Amino acid sequence: MPAQLLDGRQIAKRMRERLREARDAFGDRAVRLVSLEIGQNPAAAVYVRNQQRAAAEVGIDMEVVNLPIATTEAELLHTIAELNSRADVSGMLVQRPMPTGIDPRTVQMAIDPQKDVEGMHPTNMGTILYKEPLLPPCTAAAAQQLIVATGMDLRGTETVVVGHSEIVGKPIAVLLLHHLSTVTVCHIGTKNLVEHTRRADIVVVAVGKAGLVHGDMLKPGACVIDVGINQGADGKIVGDVDFNSANEVAGYATPCVRRAPRFRWLGPSYADRCCWAQRSR
Repeated sequence: MPAQLLDGRQIAKRMRERLREARDAFGDRAVRLVSLEIGQNPAAAVYVRNQQRAAAEVGIDMEVVNLPIATTEAELLHTIAELNSRADVSGMLVQRPMPTGIDPRTVQMAIDPQKDVEGMHPTNMGTILYKEPLLPPCTAAAAQQLIVATGMDLRGTETVVVGHSEIVGKPIAVLLLHHLSTVTVCHIGTKNLVEHTRRADIVVVAVGKAGLVHGDMLKPGACVIDVGINQGADGKIVGDVDFNSANEVAGYATPCVRRAPRFRWLGPSYADRCCWAQRSR
């Protein structure tokens, strides 16, 4: 029997309905998301449009700040400092890629942790070690929401996370530990990957290698979360999991990315996170 597909759009829709109510409860209090973009990048433009759509659905303001491509790191940090000091700014993010000469880590560290809607400030990365982090890394948070949406009792499950990045692998491992799942993190140094994945009730794959995980590497009925975004040999976008073979084995699976939006749009949006950040103040 084919796997039950995890509908990220419906999950996000329900979350936004709840966040709309939270936004309305603020009354006239300002809730504003600021997107900083340096130069013009088509990929960033797609992100911005989706962020604007999410902001409109939740009922918050969104301000897009376009800086010249020649903007220096010092000038960008000055702009971020001004936004940090603005009471009407609830959250911000800087679109990537950034121009040569600007260190993304330095930029991320400059953002007020309570306004860091991407959850990548060291403070927010660190707080995932606690059970209720305010703003965990957004892609890891999306993966967690998809897993919870299955209704599985996560206590005592075996989880294998393939990939140990700071953005997804490490934070999702910690987030699932909070649910008392037993988590194994696999990476380039792991020997016999299939021995790990075949025993897992939950498999999260985030390495950026097309078709790395096939159906014969999975335990029947497993929940498979594919975070990968890759360009296949035919030029189409594919994930890290071979969808067709995995779909015949898994109990739950994220859709083939050819038919789904970028993964990080499936979970809490940046607009939603502005409401969370503002509510915490």
